[in-house]
Amino acid sequence: MKLLRVGPAGAERPALLDAGGTLRDLSELVTDVDGALLAEDAAIERVRAAAAAGDLPVLDASGLRIGPPVARIGKVVCIGLNYHDHAAETGAQPPAEPVVFFKAADTVVGPDDTVLVPRGSVKTDWEVELAIVIGRTARYVESHEAALACVAGYAVAHDVSEREFQIERGGTWDKGKNCETFNPLGPWLVTADEVPDPQALGLRLWVNGELKQDGSTADQIFPVAEVVRYVSQFMTLYPGDIINTGTPAGVAMGQPEPKPYLRAGDVVELEIDGLGRQRQELKGA
Repeated sequence: MKLLRVGPAGAERPALLDAGGTLRDLSELVTDVDGALLAEDAAIERVRAAAAAGDLPVLDASGLRIGPPVARIGKVVCIGLNYHDHAAETGAQPPAEPVVFFKAADTVVGPDDTVLVPRGSVKTDWEVELAIVIGRTARYVESHEAALACVAGYAVAHDVSEREFQIERGGTWDKGKNCETFNPLGPWLVTADEVPDPQALGLRLWVNGELKQDGSTADQIFPVAEVVRYVSQFMTLYPGDIINTGTPAGVAMGQPEPKPYLRAGDVVELEIDGLGRQRQELKGA
């Protein structure tokens, strides 16, 4: 299934995109698309049955904003330097263990919402990423099979980053990763049953119509199952948590001088096979 949330920011309603591409209203069946829904198998099956029966009301999609596909996200865990080609372009050695950092949940916005270039920024960068959406509590998971059983689904994430803040301003990466609007998510949460192999997904990103990133999750250093297993050794993952799994080569930081960092007025578009497409116009904060 393709689950999503539509409407004004802070007042989204749950919805479903059916197999024919029709937008359907879920608000009479579930209160929201969140961790509580994802953790309840019976509720998910009710949604699936209603979708199959064609019983859900149609929503007029024209002019309707798409919000983040998951509400009340607990935490956004991020994996850095997780593609062989991206590590190479930045001059870094492939890490021996996953590099883990966080984004605040309030960085998450809709897939087509405006992204704000921070005040004083000269190195705002793009990163298309596969996001894992957790559906079962993951605590000290022992196997890759058990790790994948904790995955509710997947989504497109844009891990916007400010490289000067991240690398040159002291401390950890947090300052360059947590600026407002720095994590567009969606358009959909695609349930795991529709993604039989998360290591066979193409990822692409364009800036002002020019293709910048064109990679595959097959190039991940640590695949999805290992990422979930590994992270669960250090923290408990709960339904509704998100894991951004890293970006392929092609970011501004990895290009020759003068590096083409983002500016107000730029348009970024990104997509992942089967998971949908995003489009953001950048404005000054």
